[in-house]
Amino acid sequence: MKVLAIGDVVAKPGRVAVLERLQDLREQYAIDLAIMNAENVAGGFSITPSLGEHLFAAGIDVMTSGNHIFDKREAVDYIQKQPRLLRPANYPPNTPGSGLWLGAIRGVEVAIISLMGRVFMPPCDDPFRSIDGILESIPTKVRVRIVDMHAEATSEKVAMGCYLDGRVSAVLGTHTHVQTADEIILPKGTAYLTDIGMTGSSAGVIGMNTADVIQRFTTVTFRRAEHATGKARICAAVLDIDESSGQAREIKRINLSHES
Repeated sequence: MKVLAIGDVVAKPGRVAVLERLQDLREQYAIDLAIMNAENVAGGFSITPSLGEHLFAAGIDVMTSGNHIFDKREAVDYIQKQPRLLRPANYPPNTPGSGLWLGAIRGVEVAIISLMGRVFMPPCDDPFRSIDGILESIPTKVRVRIVDMHAEATSEKVAMGCYLDGRVSAVLGTHTHVQTADEIILPKGTAYLTDIGMTGSSAGVIGMNTADVIQRFTTVTFRRAEHATGKARICAAVLDIDESSGQAREIKRINLSHES
């Protein structure tokens, strides 16, 4: 199975890049399953139902997220109606939505899991303990299992990759918006990448307006940053996963310039 995992999609530049290049990427890499992190889709913060459905219609199969998923009120109702939009699975019990999607892609059963780290992040439950319970709940026949580890600390992501090696097909990091160059197939067959990177404007600071971000660092009177505009970059990873064993055969980083 060929999987395309797109990093944090930030605001309009990121959405447009995905919409304009997704089908080309699917065809070029013979993609079976396309996933993306959607926590920054709407102006850099959260997602709206209309934007989510537009991306699903364009060919995204499942969306993961992170700490910004509920920044917009409409996301609360939407995530309860749209099972293919995930929030971190280790959010407290009774949080709207789910952190796990189980489904079939071209006849292959798949599990997608959204997790969030705790180091330098908002409060959430222990992701290591949480993932143990989630994996126990997944039928053993579901061999293809992909985890989005949304976390700030590199060490926490690396530790999760090692912790899950041989138990999932891939652990892919998101959140920092900066693609790392450490893709690897771990000893027991799990594909790992510390951060997929950002899909959005390369003109600003991790997708946001440069002046707004600098003001945040230099004054106490800053305002919430607006998203940057201009040429975009698409950061993603392509995985080749053995459908019978669930082990990864290959992981390849993608970093493309895109201009509409």
